Amino acid sequence: MKLRAVIFDLDNTLYDYDAAHEHAFGALCAFAGKTLDLSEADFRTVYRQVMDEQISRAGGQYAAIHNRMIRFQMILERLKKPILYAPDMSDVYWDAFLDACQPVPGVRQTLETLRQTYTVGVGTNMTADYQFRKLQTLRLLDLIDFLVSSEEVGVEKPERKLFEVCAQKAGCPAGACLFVGDSLSHDVRGALDAGMAAVWLSAKPAPAGIDRVTDISELPDFIRRKGGRP
Repeated sequence: MKLRAVIFDLDNTLYDYDAAHEHAFGALCAFAGKTLDLSEADFRTVYRQVMDEQISRAGGQYAAIHNRMIRFQMILERLKKPILYAPDMSDVYWDAFLDACQPVPGVRQTLETLRQTYTVGVGTNMTADYQFRKLQTLRLLDLIDFLVSSEEVGVEKPERKLFEVCAQKAGCPAGACLFVGDSLSHDVRGALDAGMAAVWLSAKPAPAGIDRVTDISELPDFIRRKGGRP
């Protein structure tokens, strides 16, 4: 089937999530030390404990588990600190996070090239508000035709429903969509199970039967080799 849409994961695909998170978490640790009188080691410990509790309380992998405001609220409640600090913690984290967000090299040019021929979308876990803010900060939002978040559809990748809604928004069958992402299990296998083509963005060797690119700028040539038109 002729390719009609290219859909991207966002975090660790269009930008380096890990680097942005570490920068933001450092700012959060500094806030915790100054305002909550908590060492970095103790804050990291309670943060991990609350992340596990947040997932357990939500009853599974839903968008709410990514909500930082809820996480900070739960941390403060566990520490018996005033919850009035939760909005401050959210501001500290997200201001630092967005400040550190940088698009991966070549991403804008790649999206511009692909959008000349294909519908371009984003399919992402997490809540919609900060995914939009990330794309704004990355200056990529103008090149995105649609976005599907796990908050919108009520399930997380690799659940089939998220990919099905991506295809619906792209206006074509799943078989006419290519999904691009850094997670082999969530992005690639999830997309393949939903009937899409998929390519893994990774420096690691690909398992048998999995297409891979090591750099996002390789995508137009990859699609050309596969018989699509860049």
